[in-house]
Amino acid sequence: MKKILIAAFLLIALTSLGADIKVGIASKVITPQLPFWLTGYGSRTKPSNEVMHDLWAKALVFEENAGSRVIIVTTDLLGLSHEVSEAIANRVIKKYGINRSQLLMNSSHTHSGPVVWPALSILFDLNVEDQQSVARYALKLTDDIVAVIDSAMSHLAPMQLWSGHGSAGFAMNRREPTPKGIINGKNLNGPVDHDVPVLKIATPDGTLKAILFGYACHNTTLNIYQINGDYAGFAQIDLQKKYPGVTALYFQGCGADQNPQPRGTVELAIQHGKSLSEAVQKVLAGDLHPVRAPIRTDFTTVNLEFSPFNLGTYQKELQSTDKYVQRRAKLILEAYNKGWDISHFPYPLQVVRFNNDLTILSMSGEVVVDYALNMKKEYGKENLFVAGYSNEVICYIPTRRVLDEGGYEANESMIYYGLPGPFANNVEEKIVNAIHGMMKHVGAKPSKK
Repeated sequence: MKKILIAAFLLIALTSLGADIKVGIASKVITPQLPFWLTGYGSRTKPSNEVMHDLWAKALVFEENAGSRVIIVTTDLLGLSHEVSEAIANRVIKKYGINRSQLLMNSSHTHSGPVVWPALSILFDLNVEDQQSVARYALKLTDDIVAVIDSAMSHLAPMQLWSGHGSAGFAMNRREPTPKGIINGKNLNGPVDHDVPVLKIATPDGTLKAILFGYACHNTTLNIYQINGDYAGFAQIDLQKKYPGVTALYFQGCGADQNPQPRGTVELAIQHGKSLSEAVQKVLAGDLHPVRAPIRTDFTTVNLEFSPFNLGTYQKELQSTDKYVQRRAKLILEAYNKGWDISHFPYPLQVVRFNNDLTILSMSGEVVVDYALNMKKEYGKENLFVAGYSNEVICYIPTRRVLDEGGYEANESMIYYGLPGPFANNVEEKIVNAIHGMMKHVGAKPSKK
């Protein structure tokens, strides 16, 4: 009888600590074959011929039961295109019978990673051979991400989940006010989010198996021709050296207007990666909170409107001496003359919630830090992880404040993404209203005002 009672007690204890969730973990190299064009900077004039360290796709599958799963995929990439994201989602939904809200993909936004065609195609004037190369890579990337999900699905095992938060201070707001307007520089007094959210995944006996961690900062320490994951890549490498056999997965926060400082050398990228790794290690050694089932998810698409279309603006820009302005104008005018609707575009949003223990809000595109700070304040009682750069990276996502101030995130960035712009003034309102609806659906409540 005593042994039965002990066994029952252990079963109850493990369930209360999240052992009712199975987790599958997998990783796969997604480094392209060289030579290959890198993305993120328009200043590059040739493809890369060297790999500093490999790039990875990594997957976590969380299963409460066969009908309740969520898949999280992280990639060492600038971002996924709509085409690649949709192709992956369609295959995984059909294969595993899940719905779209149960698949969350996030990119680290390294600027030392490969072109994911056709994202930011305006940056490039590729020859036939290079165009074939980037097209093949996009197809292979789709296969590789589906394969890493398959591998994680096949390795499900009971796990305990724990969460906590740390801090790293190297992110700095880059929207610097000047007499001539906002420039991409250093704003020491601008808003930042130095939070380092951490999800620890361990076996029921306490053996660490995986770490999911995040930060809100551009991966732009480096502007070189060697393939690498920038500070996020070095942080993952450092953690996996510290904890042999463990898979470290990085997700990008709302770092669209944040740059690492100082920056410019490999040594600084390693330094920032180590700083982030040490913040994660400190969290793992401290007090953590259990994360349990049930798992609830939601996914929605919001139609974001652009400012009213002005045909004359693009007709004039087509004659510009700036090749990027000219290329954007060409795309816009071709779309207009084909009768395509270029007044808005569909913007994906997603929420994943584990019991009342952890809520992950994922936002597509390059999201400015205001969104994360505002949501954390509004949902102050939630253990909230806020991720940008999720599912697909189609453009910058400004708030009304950023739109009113102007600058790169509000205006010039639209050129490189080949979109009309800027957004209409209701962009933040529409996004926040959609977030409220999703948060309510999964049971998350705003703090009382």
